[in-house]
Amino acid sequence: MKKFNLFKEIIVVSKSEFLHAANSSKTFAITYNGKIVFEPFDTDLISIYQGSIPALSPLSTTLSRPISSMLGDNYRVVEDDDRILIKASGAWQNIISYNQKRALYDDTTGDGIAEFSDKRLEDIGWHATEFSISYREIVEQFEAQCDGVLLCIEQEEPYQFSGLGFVSDLNQAQELAFEYCAATIKDKLESDEDFSTLTEDEREAAEFFKVL
Repeated sequence: MKKFNLFKEIIVVSKSEFLHAANSSKTFAITYNGKIVFEPFDTDLISIYQGSIPALSPLSTTLSRPISSMLGDNYRVVEDDDRILIKASGAWQNIISYNQKRALYDDTTGDGIAEFSDKRLEDIGWHATEFSISYREIVEQFEAQCDGVLLCIEQEEPYQFSGLGFVSDLNQAQELAFEYCAATIKDKLESDEDFSTLTEDEREAAEFFKVL
């Protein structure tokens, strides 16, 4: 997966397209790769901004406003000829709310990953916990082997990490997760004395992964 770190990335947007969207009074989004799209949004949208820019009040003493202020105080915006350059790390909390419902998994809280948004993957993750396989372990397989985007904040001094995960091929992720968990559980059944005798739930999980 491609790591899109908001602390490091600059989003480049066409100035003319941005001004068209800003002046339309319509709800629009700016994607992580700089495209502008209008509602209704696709289910695979990954955005760094969503909203509409209200028109100036008829009572306003100014006839225009700088582009740098249009997205609000949490964005740093610089004009560069026919482009605008956006740093969005200050808007991280808003970006979470824009994308949370579309992400496959959410690793933005101190509690770690609690669930997958896909039902098949959630079934896999739920059964895997019977053998002490965490959601984070499964996600590490996605991040190493799947195409997709990890929309994150990552900082080394001090170290901080938060991310929302999106995979391009859900079927691939499902197969990868199932195969990883099945192989791990098979190994534990063969070599870990803690699983020499199985509880009812452990047996059900082992049967789910077809290792019994």
